[in-house]
Amino acid sequence: MADKHEAASAKGSADKDLVKDEAKSKSKSSAKGDKQKNAIGRLLLFLREVVAELRKVIWPTRKDLVTYTTVVLIFVVIMVAFISGLDFGLAKAVLYLFGDPDAESGS
Repeated sequence: MADKHEAASAKGSADKDLVKDEAKSKSKSSAKGDKQKNAIGRLLLFLREVVAELRKVIWPTRKDLVTYTTVVLIFVVIMVAFISGLDFGLAKAVLYLFGDPDAESGS
C-alpha cells in the first residue's frame, strides 16, 4: 500500500517538474509575435471584462436621470451665484481699500 503512495507521489512530482520545464521553455522561446498576440489577447480580455461589468450596472430610469440632472444644475447655479457674489464683494473691498485709479485721474 505504501509503495502505491510512493509511486503516485513520485509520478506527481515528475509531472510537476515536466510542467515547470515546459513553462520555462515557452517563456524563453516567446518572440515578438507571441508578445503581440499576448497583448491582443489581454486587450480582448479587458474589453470582455468591461462589457461584463457594464452589464452589472443598475442604470437609472428616465425619472431618476431627470431628477439627478435637475439637482446638479440647481447646485451649479447656486455655486456660480455664490462665487460671483464673493468675487464682486472682494473686488469692491479691494477698490475701497486701495482706491480707484480711474477716479483719481479726473478726466
